[in-house]
Amino acid sequence: MWRERQIDNPVIALAAVEAEEALRAAALQEAARHGSAQPKSVLGKVLGAHAGLRSQARELGTIAARIVTEVNALSPAEVAAQAPAPKPRKATGSGHSGLSPLDSDGPVVLRFAPGPSGPLHLGHSRAVALNHAFRGIHNGKLILRLEDTNPMVVDPAAYDLITLDMEWLGAKPDEIVVQSDRLEIYYDDARELLSRDAAYVCHCDAEKWRELKRHSTACPCRDDKSASHLAAFEALFSGGDGIVVVKTDLESNNPALRDFVALRVVETPHPRQGDAWRLWPTYNFAVAVDDYRLGVTHVLRGKDHLNNTLCQQWVYRHLDWEEPQFIHYGLVSIPDALLKTTAICEGIASGDYIGWDDPQLATLVALRRRGYQPQAIMDYWVTAGVKESDITLSWQNLEAANRVLVEPEAKRLFWVPEPVELILDASQPLEKHAPFHPDRAEMGERRETVKPGATIVLPAADVAQLTEGDLLRLKNLCNCRLRDGRLKHAGDDPVKGVPIVQWCAAGAPLQLLRPNGSQTDGIVEPAAAEMEGEVVQFERVGFVRLERSQALFLHR
Repeated sequence: MWRERQIDNPVIALAAVEAEEALRAAALQEAARHGSAQPKSVLGKVLGAHAGLRSQARELGTIAARIVTEVNALSPAEVAAQAPAPKPRKATGSGHSGLSPLDSDGPVVLRFAPGPSGPLHLGHSRAVALNHAFRGIHNGKLILRLEDTNPMVVDPAAYDLITLDMEWLGAKPDEIVVQSDRLEIYYDDARELLSRDAAYVCHCDAEKWRELKRHSTACPCRDDKSASHLAAFEALFSGGDGIVVVKTDLESNNPALRDFVALRVVETPHPRQGDAWRLWPTYNFAVAVDDYRLGVTHVLRGKDHLNNTLCQQWVYRHLDWEEPQFIHYGLVSIPDALLKTTAICEGIASGDYIGWDDPQLATLVALRRRGYQPQAIMDYWVTAGVKESDITLSWQNLEAANRVLVEPEAKRLFWVPEPVELILDASQPLEKHAPFHPDRAEMGERRETVKPGATIVLPAADVAQLTEGDLLRLKNLCNCRLRDGRLKHAGDDPVKGVPIVQWCAAGAPLQLLRPNGSQTDGIVEPAAAEMEGEVVQFERVGFVRLERSQALFLHR
């Protein structure tokens, strides 16, 4: 270990000393706040603040265990005297950290364009955050465009859910556009393409058309005169069959960039438009038309859209339109998160999830229900920026950002998991005085009178560590000794080195739900009854949001 061995390299020796100082400071602060320190928690705080030490995690773990033992042996007065004063915690603010202004010599118009198949999830919030940030930098305009031109995947509730999600994120759009309300615009631009001989109506068998395309061969319909294509197009509205295809380069090395479908017949009634229309634009055609017609100047999206961009540029060239600037950022991987809307819908239908806000999901409505703050999410993505390299979301970093926001306001509570009942023997009533927040006296305290003979519940894990005659401290109440399966009052003043446990007397049942689907039964202290809907901290457990007779786990 660093402490026991001689280190000749002065740089490494300095790092060792600083690591021990950081571990001791973290242990003292934790003991001052919670009555005792835990090695894993102390080590996690230090490694989170000093990433360069992570390569020494195993060695530092041994040192942390020793330091925590030493700190827990101190009296509360000694801990208070030695603990460093906590640093002020500041929220990061929803600024534009790390983002350079867009290349622009005029007004900036951006768009966020999801399909209304369900509410937004954490992945969607990246595009919201970046577009919102650039709107702020340029004092520009942000359009919410709901892309609902595939009637078979539209969820009618999603129109409002998406709008509410954006407002919760603090990114209220300046304008809301629904593509299915704009079909006549797409039809007019399709007619223009057909008149310019830049598109054609195809009546070939779908598989035959795709096979010809794979072999860079023109469809027999491709070279018909534009007038016949215009007539065929109008026939599609009255029961005819076929597709409208935009002409590109059939010799392209990339088959995805050869002629692409612009409009197709869909007989399925639309949840918003009913059966008023049967000819529906495809994604690439509708997007190209809308970005131009709505005056979008900058398109921000993942690099998985590169082929889509190249297709859409054909529409711009055919119609002599000025293109927006296309900015493609790297893909993001979000571990331990189900994001696929169809899979979530199947899970809801089967009963695996209670709805879009199930705590197991990473939809924004689920994260909001658990207690995530929108600022933490927005700031995370703005910090990640628009780099072309792929990234993986760090739940640890997102939780750290959220912790900065909720910790100053979260009241502390005792919650006893898997409670074990014991009788407290005392000669007189005892008084609990526990602060709602260790750093904010103005928030008040939890007071409770515990009468002799009261039933006390302790965590099963703590009880399993006790043996006959052991001395323990009921946090913020008194010392007790275990005798014949009962707790015997053994004084009120804290005793150095005695294990401190949380407890409940007149509590209420409350189940903890975790994002992995696990559930733990427990008892929460009476003060929780006045905190419905609040984010609180269960001491030695983590932050949770209270919701009726359950608590939704947020994070440590």
